[in-house]
Amino acid sequence: VQLQASGGGVVQAGGSLRLSCVVSGRTSSSYAVGWFRQPPGKEREFVSAITWRGGAPYYADSAKGRFTISRDNAKNTVYLQMDSLKPEDTAVYYCAAPEGGFAGTTPDVYSYWGKGTLVTVSS
Repeated sequence: VQLQASGGGVVQAGGSLRLSCVVSGRTSSSYAVGWFRQPPGKEREFVSAITWRGGAPYYADSAKGRFTISRDNAKNTVYLQMDSLKPEDTAVYYCAAPEGGFAGTTPDVYSYWGKGTLVTVSS
C-alpha cells in the first residue's frame, strides 16, 4: 500500500490550502484514511480521518470548523481542505491508512504512511 500526499506550500494566515492523498496498492476499497501533522519540534498529532464508505468524519478540536476532509473513491484520493489557516497550523502533514476500515485518532492505529507535505503559514 502506498500513499502520496501533496498540496503543501506557503500561505499567509487566513488563507487556504487543499491537500491530496492518493492511495494505491489496496485490493479492497473499504478502508479508512487519516491525516496527521507534526509541527516543528513537536510530536505527530491527529488532524482528521474518514472511512471509505459512509460514516461521519473525525476531526481534532483544532481542525473543527476550519478543515474539511472528503474523498473521491473513483480516484482513490482523500482531500483535506484547510481554510482560515493559522501560523500554528504550520507542520508537515501526513496521510495514513490502517489495515481496515476503522478511522482511528492515534498514529498506532495506522499501518501505512505516506511521505509528508510541508504546510507553512506565515503571520
